[in-house]
Amino acid sequence: MKERIIDLLTYSNEDPLLFTSLYFWVFFGLVLLFYSLTYKRMAARNAYLFFVSLFFYYKTGGFYFFILLVSTLVDFFIGKRLYANQNPLHKKLWLALSITVNLLILIFFKYAYFFADFFTQVTGIEVTVYNYFSWAVNETLGTDFVWEKILLPVGISFFTFQTMSYAIDIYRGHVKPVKNILDFGFYVSFFPQLVAGPIVRAADFIPQLYQPYSLSKKTFGIGFFWITNGLLKKLFLADYIAVNFIDRVFSNPGSFSGFENMMALFGYSLQVYADFSGYTDIAIGTALWLGFQLPKNFNSPYKASSVAEFWKRWHISLSTWLKDYLYIPMGGNRSGSLFSNIMIGVILLFLSLLAADWWITLFFISLVGACYLIARVSPTF
Repeated sequence: MKERIIDLLTYSNEDPLLFTSLYFWVFFGLVLLFYSLTYKRMAARNAYLFFVSLFFYYKTGGFYFFILLVSTLVDFFIGKRLYANQNPLHKKLWLALSITVNLLILIFFKYAYFFADFFTQVTGIEVTVYNYFSWAVNETLGTDFVWEKILLPVGISFFTFQTMSYAIDIYRGHVKPVKNILDFGFYVSFFPQLVAGPIVRAADFIPQLYQPYSLSKKTFGIGFFWITNGLLKKLFLADYIAVNFIDRVFSNPGSFSGFENMMALFGYSLQVYADFSGYTDIAIGTALWLGFQLPKNFNSPYKASSVAEFWKRWHISLSTWLKDYLYIPMGGNRSGSLFSNIMIGVILLFLSLLAADWWITLFFISLVGACYLIARVSPTF
């Protein structure tokens, strides 16, 4: 019995906590049970959901939740400095620090191998990538995490984009800093959307932290619809066609006719949509039951009449985030933006070739990208 309890409370790479597992729904039921004791007091409610979310992320991604904590701490204190500082130059430097740290974390875990291979091919110098974070945890806690290679932390893009939006929104004056670090930690780690999105902007979510809990019969019903819709998409559409058709064709395409191969390709596009949108539907529904609204992430993309309209309907939170925080600040469709974007790409490539070590390359790419982004984040820069 004791061993079973330990297994339930500790991370297992073979059995992560997923929305489609029975364990998650037992976990969510317990969360709601104890939530009934805290929801009337905002500070206690936010702190409770923060620690619950940390446990969820630990069960999903192991000790990588320390990365989430580092990102949370950095941007919480930078947000305070951004809001309190009246010197325009100092505000820009604080924003540059926030963007640089977040981009370094994201690039290291997602693109370290890409840049290392590129550097090796260009210079002929062999570059070996190690997961120094796992090595440090092993040395400190005596664990045995793999450090010889980099494993991608779950949901790193989502919480990185969210912490960046927090600093940028404070800089732009769209939102005020949160009252304490537990509130901010809750915003960053809110478990329904932490793993599969949607991306939640600070200006949209932080005001909800200080609103009283409310759950009407109508809202409960809407949440139930979203959860049911997501489970049907994931379990009875995505997983079913994957196991019973798509995986079989892809594993041995020569044994099937051309028509069956073509239908498997169409089926795969349907599987990806049902899988991804199913998870976000569940996230929206569970968040509603907890009293928080998340943005809609998919809008029937396969009903689009053009490719452009398709991308407006697919992963809406990411496409609008990139548009508002990257594309428009970097010039959008304005005259001259193409030249400036090409120039910044040339600069980044040049710095990559000059760097003697892969971590220097990542640092300069993140630094220059951050400086260029904050230079465009406000028309008054």
